[in-house]
Amino acid sequence: MITDMGTILRKAKAEGYGVAAPNVWNSVTVKSVFEAAEELKAPVIFDCAGIHSLEETIDTVNYYKHKFPTVSGAINLDHGGDFEEIMTAIRCGCTSVMVDRSTLPFEENVKEVAEIVKIAHAVGVSVEAELGHVGQGFEYEQTRDSGLTRKDEAAEFVKQTGVDCLAVSVGTSHGTYKGIPKLEFELLAELHQMLEIPLVLHGGSGTGDDNLRKAVQTGIQKVNLCTDLSNAGLAQLKEYLGIDYDSIVKDGSLGEFGNQSANMYDLSNAMGEGYKNLLKHYMRLFGGENRA
Repeated sequence: MITDMGTILRKAKAEGYGVAAPNVWNSVTVKSVFEAAEELKAPVIFDCAGIHSLEETIDTVNYYKHKFPTVSGAINLDHGGDFEEIMTAIRCGCTSVMVDRSTLPFEENVKEVAEIVKIAHAVGVSVEAELGHVGQGFEYEQTRDSGLTRKDEAAEFVKQTGVDCLAVSVGTSHGTYKGIPKLEFELLAELHQMLEIPLVLHGGSGTGDDNLRKAVQTGIQKVNLCTDLSNAGLAQLKEYLGIDYDSIVKDGSLGEFGNQSANMYDLSNAMGEGYKNLLKHYMRLFGGENRA
């Protein structure tokens, strides 16, 4: 069942586990997420970004939800941009939207997020915002410290905006790290104690299992994942392409499509398997298995 993200994350906070939030952008990734969630009976957040054909991706999730009715999930606009994009996401079926104004001054961030919260809540859509700023991995050593979430702003931000969950910056970064990731677990623990709403970790990829496990244990309820899953799909694709299909003995009894061969259909399925298998690893790591 597709529901709002706030409901899913409040349950995760109450029971002490994390929910994987993989980025999806086509039928291969969307179906892989549904399959992983169904197999592990784990809740999941479908993160849809505006740069990835947003309306098409949301429609794909809404198509597959009827094929996997037991899956508990939410459709979230990841890093929502301008007002028009956020309204498009809500109109097309997102059950949650992230309003990313993390590079703005505190007052402007509050003002713009609060406006979206009022609209979204009126139609049953939950809202995620970011306080502090999670930067890019290639500039990690230069930007890590400057973007950390400030404790003295966090409670006031939540109070003034009414957001359902908050993405905090505690030492992670988007994409591939240049340097070794170092998380501020003491800061995260304090934010967890201060705030009643669920907390979100952006930049899960490349952070390492030990760091992610500890982050969930310390107070994170949602972990965003993209680069690691994409790389796992590419690794499976390389393995697929490395097979000498011309040397495979064909079995005539299997029919036209029964023998393994080099074609785009099997190729996309191979990528999906790599993506799905790593996602299942993260679902188990965050304690989400059998929580749906």
